[in-house]
Amino acid sequence: MLTVNTLWYVGRGSGVIDLVLLTTATVLGIVNRSGRPAAGLPRFAVAVVHRNASLLALMFLAIHVLTLLADPFARLHLEDIVLPFAASYRPLWMGLGTVALDLMLALVATSLLRHRMSVAAWRLIHWTAYAAWVFAVAHTLGTGTDNGSAWLLVTTIACIVAVAIAVGWRLSAGFSEADQLQAAPMRGGTQRPVPRP
Repeated sequence: MLTVNTLWYVGRGSGVIDLVLLTTATVLGIVNRSGRPAAGLPRFAVAVVHRNASLLALMFLAIHVLTLLADPFARLHLEDIVLPFAASYRPLWMGLGTVALDLMLALVATSLLRHRMSVAAWRLIHWTAYAAWVFAVAHTLGTGTDNGSAWLLVTTIACIVAVAIAVGWRLSAGFSEADQLQAAPMRGGTQRPVPRP
């Protein structure tokens, strides 16, 4: 039988694991977009690990939410995970977590339905992954009893640094040789427009 302490520790731990997995998925999404292999993995393997990290992040998010719903000391109610900023406990930070949850659900759902959507619509929705990650970081730092602890601060800073490096690389001029090749003039002197998220 789960005790209250077990629920509390599982809820807190699953939240931190979720942040690490969401960070991993965000970084691998950027790496996959570059069209290059990474860490000795071919591009298709990077895509598979990105997808699996995203699904694992959603699974740990479910564990995080369900255990805290069951924990009487967490003061989390069903409406808190549906209506952003309606929680009685730290409504801003809880609301950001709710928005991150909603965005993650939209990302996973649209990725599973990608073959039924236009590429432009899927990419537009997929851009919200960055917002989901930012909201998850803010939620991590603003809620809970561990937000002042050194271990959580170090973990969160490591996640921020990893995404900052990946985004910096994504915005750099040399992000992808494939991008440069696709933007090169085609026969006849015209350029093919290539939309990029």
